[in-house]
Amino acid sequence: MTQNRFANRREAFWHGIRDAMGAPVLVLFAGMVGFGAMGRSHGFDAWMTGLTSLLMFALPGQVVMLEMFISGSSLLAIGFAVTLTSTRFVTMVVTLFPQLHRRDRNPLLYLWVHMLAMTAWAVSMREFPAISPKHRLNYFIGLALPCWLISPLGTVLGYYVAGWVPAAVTLGLVFINPLFFLLTFTDVKPWANRIAIGLGCILGPAFFMVDADSSLLLTGLVGGTLAYRMDRRWFRPRPIEVQA
Repeated sequence: MTQNRFANRREAFWHGIRDAMGAPVLVLFAGMVGFGAMGRSHGFDAWMTGLTSLLMFALPGQVVMLEMFISGSSLLAIGFAVTLTSTRFVTMVVTLFPQLHRRDRNPLLYLWVHMLAMTAWAVSMREFPAISPKHRLNYFIGLALPCWLISPLGTVLGYYVAGWVPAAVTLGLVFINPLFFLLTFTDVKPWANRIAIGLGCILGPAFFMVDADSSLLLTGLVGGTLAYRMDRRWFRPRPIEVQA
């Protein structure tokens, strides 16, 4: 049930910034530091590495682009692979943005959607039910904007400090972002989400041993489908038929 947590849109915006200036910003910053170190280890320059975080703002896609570029893949293959890794944004958009107030669903959403990332999406999905629809967009902007702006700074910093700490440490920072997403998303109430996470932990290693190249795609497809079916069959409340 929604609540009037904020008196106006400005208050919602600044509350989103306050929520961002903690774990979300730190997690994204750490992940981008790891990506910056990866860019330097692969021979990219600081400007190109930093711009990928500013213009793409999608860490898995950035990693795929960098590694395929280094391996000599064609631009068409790189574009296809990056697009495939970014298909998660489709489900993120169609589950988050329809929760906004009707008057906020306008062409400006093409601008705000660029700031959508796993971190901002997971926190927004958790917080939106307690926020009035007319304040949700401003809360999202306040939450996502600092995360987006800090990313290129973390990337450039990681690029220049890559030689100061062991490579395993800097590259390991890349995995902090998915871990934070995983922990945050466990707070979301629908059982399908929790089942999907559990199945992913089981199926991911199993598919990796069978075929490492397709393991991530298969885990998402099979685990997500099974989670949906299990939720529909055993956990979702049955609709109540109204007798005329």
